[in-house]
Amino acid sequence: QVQLAESGGGLVQAGGSLSLSCAASGSTFSLYRMGWFRQAPGKEREFVAAISRSGGRTSLADSVKGRFTVSRDNNKNLVYLQMNSLKPEDTAVYYCAQSGPTLSNDALTTPGEYQYWGQGTQVTVSS
Repeated sequence: QVQLAESGGGLVQAGGSLSLSCAASGSTFSLYRMGWFRQAPGKEREFVAAISRSGGRTSLADSVKGRFTVSRDNNKNLVYLQMNSLKPEDTAVYYCAQSGPTLSNDALTTPGEYQYWGQGTQVTVSS
């Protein structure tokens, strides 16, 4: 059973930065495409960032382009979300997601394409 554990959330002032990490259990981490999603109160879960198996392809939501970056370390079973220039509208619970094993090397942007989810970590940006 795959387990995902997010960390790094917290409270930050607008304009500040946070770095989220997601640790994945199991072996062959490089077979899994990874993503980050977020959900604000009263809103649907939305795509934030995705990264291919190798890390060579990434995709970012328009709302975070130029501010967030996604990366991974396949040797450590970790995926990261670096968030800079944070805005109050970035406030949400951030979830890490993992696809099923595959040989495809694309980046997935819709929740239904992911098989496993973490419990989420709260990010709060104050104005």
